[in-house]
Amino acid sequence: MVEAQIGSGALITADYSLEQNREVFAFPGRTTDRGSSGCNRLIREGRAKLVTSSEDILEELDLTVAVQQLEIKAVLPANDEEGRLLALLSHEPVHIDELSRQTAMAAPTVASTLMMLELKGAVRQVGTMSFVLAH
Repeated sequence: MVEAQIGSGALITADYSLEQNREVFAFPGRTTDRGSSGCNRLIREGRAKLVTSSEDILEELDLTVAVQQLEIKAVLPANDEEGRLLALLSHEPVHIDELSRQTAMAAPTVASTLMMLELKGAVRQVGTMSFVLAH
């Protein structure tokens, strides 16, 4: 819950959620703001978990491991081409032509594969057509 006045529909929904043993999360607001009075009361009474960022929810629901697994999966090579390129890259820049030569892959294949790896956050381009591992 981000905003709720005392007696609002949002608080009624929070009460129903609590009756059904559901987790309720609330973002705190200024004590002088009527729109925050419901959230602040739920937090003060211990009926809602205090939230200041998305990480608070992930930690409370024990979902941080799932997010980390997704991040790891995004870095794992999806195919042989990605695996071959990742094996040649380090923190030292390597030009795309050199990667093409070492892998015996066609330049367009190397370029498109590097672009996919860059979108995944596994590699990044430094300088003109040179790449390094992002991690």
